[in-house]
Amino acid sequence: MSFFQASNALGASPTETPTRRRRIDRGIIGLAIIVAVIGLAALAPLISPYDPDIGEGALRLAPPGTPGHWLGLDGQGRDILSRLIWGARLSLIASIVPVAIAFIVSLGLGLAAGFARQPLGAVIMRGIDVLFAFPMILFAIAIAALLGPGLITIIATIALSLVPYMTRVVYFAVLAETGREYLDAARLLGAGRSAILFGELLPNVLSPAIIYATTLIGPMIGFSSGLSFLGLGIQPPLADWGRMTVDGVGVFAEGAPHVVIAPGIAIIIVSLAFNWLGSGLRNWLDPHHHA
Repeated sequence: MSFFQASNALGASPTETPTRRRRIDRGIIGLAIIVAVIGLAALAPLISPYDPDIGEGALRLAPPGTPGHWLGLDGQGRDILSRLIWGARLSLIASIVPVAIAFIVSLGLGLAAGFARQPLGAVIMRGIDVLFAFPMILFAIAIAALLGPGLITIIATIALSLVPYMTRVVYFAVLAETGREYLDAARLLGAGRSAILFGELLPNVLSPAIIYATTLIGPMIGFSSGLSFLGLGIQPPLADWGRMTVDGVGVFAEGAPHVVIAPGIAIIIVSLAFNWLGSGLRNWLDPHHHA
């Protein structure tokens, strides 16, 4: 059953509420926006009107509506629409990839900590507590000092910073399932630890982990853009939305607010789309969730 079919089926559910219906509808809208942005990024070489790194000095800071340049041009005469389309590639990679990496690592750590006997579980969670003590920006500075600024620094920083948060979500989900009747039944039927862990427990902790990971992608788009803004992320002349915001701030006082507004709106819209998708998934996967 597809997401859209499931959404329609939920319309007749006895647990349906207007709030839940609205959140599922917003989740569908968010999914549509995300698919559209991914499609634009994938087709950038085919649909981008201009080369994102080559400018026309004579049209520097031309406003939106300039013939041939719907969103105007930046401080170096580069087409903003083209840079937005190409920038979507790096912005999505810099947010989705580290969240996916953190999800996989955290799923393993959380399952091991929640299911294993002491002292392994305690050791894992104490190590996670240590990671909580370090702000994300310190990770970024340290990694940038080792590897230099760039996409790898963004991915490593976000992934390392998210592991403790996501591990705790998985860990507490495992603890919530421990002692449930279906696990006792599996043991009585002779299922081994591996069969119980991967066949019974894992499917029941995936939903909260997936939902949480989805809601994190939106904020990470903003955070990765912030790293580029600080000079720790994507470096010129490559286009990403954070780098474009930096360029826009530099020329804002010259009467060209469109240079910073365009990427700012893109960041807000895609971040909201992932938040809406996460909220829709939560209400779709948990029929009893009304909050």
